[in-house]
Amino acid sequence: MEGNTYKEEQNDEKVDNKNDEAVNSSLDAEKEVQMDEASVDIKKLQEEKEELNSKYLRMTADFQNYKKRVEKEKSEIYQLANEKLILDLLPIVDNFERAVKSYKDEGKDESFTQGIEMILQQLLDVFKKNGVEEIEALGKEFDPNFHHAVMQEESDEYESNTVIDVFQKGYILNGKTIRPSMVKVVK
Repeated sequence: MEGNTYKEEQNDEKVDNKNDEAVNSSLDAEKEVQMDEASVDIKKLQEEKEELNSKYLRMTADFQNYKKRVEKEKSEIYQLANEKLILDLLPIVDNFERAVKSYKDEGKDESFTQGIEMILQQLLDVFKKNGVEEIEALGKEFDPNFHHAVMQEESDEYESNTVIDVFQKGYILNGKTIRPSMVKVVK
């Protein structure tokens, strides 16, 4: 009987070894499947991460562009904020200039004329501090960006398209024409 028991034990060991091998190969197959699934999950997560990072970078760039655009618009608003006020004051400047010219032409009270000239100069200095410049027109070539031709005249003395008279001065505010000069131009 002992001979049988030894053989049975050997057979049992063989069966156990076969079972262990089957279990190990099954575990190895399961591990492989799990590793494949994990690598697929990792790839998906990496793709999502790259997509989110790309979206973040685009949003950051869009926000920076927005900030720059708002700053530029804000700067332009500040530069041109006084435009309406200045346009309302320009007729007053025109009237002061007419008064000075009239009093000088008639030879009236010189001290009164000097007082008006001083007030006019103060007003023009305030304009200059705030970015207002007079458009030089007399003797210049006509430019529709700065001049408004109200009359034309033929002349042998001047070249064609030259401003020969200014009826109303024009002004620029921080590089923008706010009132063109009304002029007479040579045909």
